[in-house]
Amino acid sequence: MRFENLDAEAIHALRVDMAAAFRLAAQFDWHESVGNHFSAAVSADGKTFLMNSRWRHFGEVKASDLLLLDAEDRSVMERPDAPDPSAWSIHGAIHRKCPSARVIFHCHPPYATALAGLQNPELKPIDQNTARFFGTLGIDLGFGGIADDAAEGERLAEAFGNRSALIMGQHGVSVTGPTVAEAFENLYFLERAAKVLVLAYSTGQPLNVMSEELARKTADGWLPYNDQAFAHFDYLKRQLDKADASYRN
Repeated sequence: MRFENLDAEAIHALRVDMAAAFRLAAQFDWHESVGNHFSAAVSADGKTFLMNSRWRHFGEVKASDLLLLDAEDRSVMERPDAPDPSAWSIHGAIHRKCPSARVIFHCHPPYATALAGLQNPELKPIDQNTARFFGTLGIDLGFGGIADDAAEGERLAEAFGNRSALIMGQHGVSVTGPTVAEAFENLYFLERAAKVLVLAYSTGQPLNVMSEELARKTADGWLPYNDQAFAHFDYLKRQLDKADASYRN
């Protein structure tokens, strides 16, 4: 897929969508105090990107708050408005190495993070939502502490590869998408899928795991429904606008 550099109007629209995603993540209880980070590429090579500023709560992020960063600029962390070190480590590396990862959301939603804390954090296909990620979900078990150095960021970028989502063992999750709406939908369904699996585990009964053939068929069955991401995100933005449209500023 070929990507183009965004013009000023497109960048502003991207800022608005990103700010909406932050506000919605706080409403959905996917945030973690004033940590975690979302980013979106604005250049064709992915190396110039928008990301939230350091320690601003998701619930008050505005479009104008987002930092414009260059993944090749090693002096970013010397800026007076430097981003969170973990955010720079993870997102800088992925945007630098994976230009197809246009939008990247990293956070610690409760059920997906609970799954990430299991010895086997595999998202077993037991229903439509869990099967949605069959074949496109990576699992990283190399957690080495808070990802605040270049080496850890590079390692996570390699673990992500061309997958649409990554369960980060003992850490949390990251998802990507071509647009904010699609990345948000991936995160939405990943958390719902993790919830289904965690609740199923909690019964203590054996899981009814799909065969690989059925799981793949179910995952492929989701593909024609991709555009529902835009309808869902547009609806959620309309609800934000009714309650508090300040995210657009």
